[in-house]
Amino acid sequence: MDNISPLLSVRHLSTEFVSPEGQVACALEDVSFDIYPGQTLGIVGESGCGKTTTMFSIMRLLPSTARITSGEVLYDGVDLLSLSERDMRHYRWKEMAIVFQSAMNALNPVLRVGDQIREAILQHGLMDNDQADQRVEELLELVGIGKSRKNQYPHQYSGGMRQRAMIAMSLACKPRILFADEPTTALDVMIQAQVLELLKRIQDEFGLSVVIVTHDLGVIAEVCDSVVVMYGGKVAEYGSIDAVYNHPQHPYTQRLLEAFPDLIHPGETLASIPGTPPRLNALPPGCRFEPRCHKRIDICARIGPKLIEISEPGEKPVKEPQHNLSPLSKEPSLFINPGHFAACHLLQKA
Repeated sequence: MDNISPLLSVRHLSTEFVSPEGQVACALEDVSFDIYPGQTLGIVGESGCGKTTTMFSIMRLLPSTARITSGEVLYDGVDLLSLSERDMRHYRWKEMAIVFQSAMNALNPVLRVGDQIREAILQHGLMDNDQADQRVEELLELVGIGKSRKNQYPHQYSGGMRQRAMIAMSLACKPRILFADEPTTALDVMIQAQVLELLKRIQDEFGLSVVIVTHDLGVIAEVCDSVVVMYGGKVAEYGSIDAVYNHPQHPYTQRLLEAFPDLIHPGETLASIPGTPPRLNALPPGCRFEPRCHKRIDICARIGPKLIEISEPGEKPVKEPQHNLSPLSKEPSLFINPGHFAACHLLQKA
C-alpha cells in the first residue's frame, strides 16, 4: 500500500483578495499538501488563517474579489486551475462535493429540502426525474432523516437535521472527495458527535476521502489521519496525526496543543498565545508567527522560513511524545502517512 498515489495534490497554491480600492490581501501563500484515497485530512487553525479559502480555491468557488495567483491543484493528474469554468463544473459534486458551514444559510429557505437535493442530481444529468426522486429518499434515509420529511422546508428541521441534509446533498452525485467546512459549528456536543459518526460511517461505506476544515483540535484528533496546521495563510506544519500532535515541531502548533485541555494531565495549566493573527493586507516581512512566537530568533523577523521535511513518509517519530491530546494513539496506514513537514528557522539544518 506504500505505492498508492494521492487522489488530489495541492502544490504551491497562492490566493489573494483585492478590495475595490485596489488594496491586496494575501490570503494563501505557497500552500501544499496531498489527499489520498480513503484518507481523512484535517485543516486546522485560527479564524482568518486561510482554511476555508484553501477549500474554495481547490473547488474554484472563490468570490469575484479573489484570484489564484500561482500553484496547481492536481486531481488524477488534471490541473483543475487550468480548466475552463464549464469543464470545472464536471468536477464539482461529481468528483468533489462540499458541506458548507452553517447549514441554515447554505440551504434555500423557500425550497423544500428534497427538491434542493434533487436539483443537484438533475443538474448533472445523472438520472431522470423518477430516479432522482428515489435517490433523494435513499439519501435522506442514509443520513438518518426519514424520507417522509423530504417535502419539508429547512426551517422545519433542527440544526442537526439541516447539517445531515447538507451531507445528503453533497453525496447526491457520488463524489470521491468530500469537503466539510466547520461541520460541527453551532451544534451541541451530542449532535456534534452524531454528525462526526455519520461522516465516518459514510466514508467507510463509500470509500470517500474526507477533508475537515475546523478550528477544533478535538475534532481533528478524533477523526483525522493527517493534519495541515495553517497560520497567516501559510502551512505551519503538516503530517500524520501521531507526528503532529505527539511531536509538534512548529512553535505555533506547540502553543495550540498546550492551550487545549490534556486528558493525560488534566491538572496542568493551559497556555495562551499573546497578540492577534496578522492582517492579511499588512503581513510581517519574515515569519508570519514571529510577533507572537515564544521561540523567535533574529532571522525570524527578516526572512520567512521554508516548509521542510522532518521525517519521510511512513517514518515514525523517535522521541517520546511531548503532548497527548487523545489517549488513543493513531497508527495511520503507510500510504496515508505523508511524512512530517514544518516551517520554522529553528529546524533548518546547519
